[in-house]
Amino acid sequence: MEADVVPVNRPDRVDAIDGALGELSQFAVAFGFYVHGLTLDGLILPDGWNDRVIEVRHPVGTHDKTGLCLEGHDLAASKLAAFRDKDRDFVRVLLLERLVAPGLLLERIGVLAIPEEERSRRAQWVRLTSDLGPDG
Repeated sequence: MEADVVPVNRPDRVDAIDGALGELSQFAVAFGFYVHGLTLDGLILPDGWNDRVIEVRHPVGTHDKTGLCLEGHDLAASKLAAFRDKDRDFVRVLLLERLVAPGLLLERIGVLAIPEEERSRRAQWVRLTSDLGPDG
């Protein structure tokens, strides 16, 4: 399992994140998942995503630091923008477990900064995967 982390205030830390927490790290071996450092400029996100970010903060769990998490539909749309096998598998589980709503996901796909043909392809995939049918 993989988690993506974007160090918004310290983009220079992406390589350090990969080294300490990445796929072949001791962290990955110990905890059964790894962390992949990303930068915002490498992501395709739906318009307005930054207005929907969810803050996560806990005195113990986050050492009183605030983490910013993408809203689920924004995350799913971004994964579908990449459209890799692992990203489609991830979004398929979100849809099957009803962690994202197909209709709202289709709206978010509709505002991705990708060519219309690619948006249509991703929307068709969501309709078929979520049993909405081809015309959804």
